[in-house]
Amino acid sequence: MTRDPVLSALAGGDWRSGEALAADLGVTRAAVWKSIERLRRDGYEIEAEAGRGYRLVRATERLLPAEIARHFRPRRLAGAIVHRDEVDSTNRLAIELAREGAPEGTAVVAERQTAGRGRLGRTWESPARLNLYLSVILRPELSPVEVPRLTLAAAVAVADAIAATTGLRPEIKWPNDVLLGGRKACGILTELEAEAERVRFVVVGIGVNLNALPDDFPPELRAKATSLAMEIGRPVDRAAFAGALLGALDEVYGEMLRGGFAAVRERYEAWHGLPGRVVSVEGGPRLEGVVRGIDDEGALLVETADGVRRVLSGEVTLRSTYPAS
Repeated sequence: MTRDPVLSALAGGDWRSGEALAADLGVTRAAVWKSIERLRRDGYEIEAEAGRGYRLVRATERLLPAEIARHFRPRRLAGAIVHRDEVDSTNRLAIELAREGAPEGTAVVAERQTAGRGRLGRTWESPARLNLYLSVILRPELSPVEVPRLTLAAAVAVADAIAATTGLRPEIKWPNDVLLGGRKACGILTELEAEAERVRFVVVGIGVNLNALPDDFPPELRAKATSLAMEIGRPVDRAAFAGALLGALDEVYGEMLRGGFAAVRERYEAWHGLPGRVVSVEGGPRLEGVVRGIDDEGALLVETADGVRRVLSGEVTLRSTYPAS
């Protein structure tokens, strides 16, 4: 994830001669020229002028590993960042890499997905170079039954990153949708491979709407979806957000491994938007009631006419009226 040395040398925006760059970096001037041309192909705008040398005018807008690395100081998640201009699904590629032995913390990012996936078999709209499509490989020492709690922890990381980079106050809709102003800005899809009681790996896929505008969403989603840019009224630096998200995920994942979900429950509750709200739950035993929070295992606590019920999975819908008693 280290930056290109020529790019680092030009980062200040000052003119640097090819001769000076070559001397400082211990390479030939031809090597400097080749690096400049490669950086230009990657989208960096670099000006060249006889007698003055080279000057970085504008960084690339692509989510290149070197750009993300500027904003991320890894601790536990110290794997590589794999970038693709286009992929069917970052989760699918991450699963392939995990099966091939990619280390924990390896992240896959793409400028566009052609078959992005969401929860419950849904698709995730993935227009090119607007948003963040990210999948991270984890290899936790957890039982398969504990893995869904990683999804809740990832939602905390997303909420933390949104607040830190924009000043907005997101809400989590259990289990893992992240909302802004009541509209969805992020979805999370967690997939795993396991043997008996041992998890081989987990892939946490995160899609965050960063710079999409209303016309970038299908008509049927425009009333339900939003983006960070739509909420703050200006574009979001995608690489900076990706780095902030990886840093937040690194932190909350470490906390969960040390203390279980109970260690991050309070952080989840700080963003949870459902307590006190009336909901219906589908996808299992159907129930209606008032949300009272979550427990140390990440289960949603819903007070019904028959008492408090623990919900481990299902589709939650907000209701405008209280259920009949």
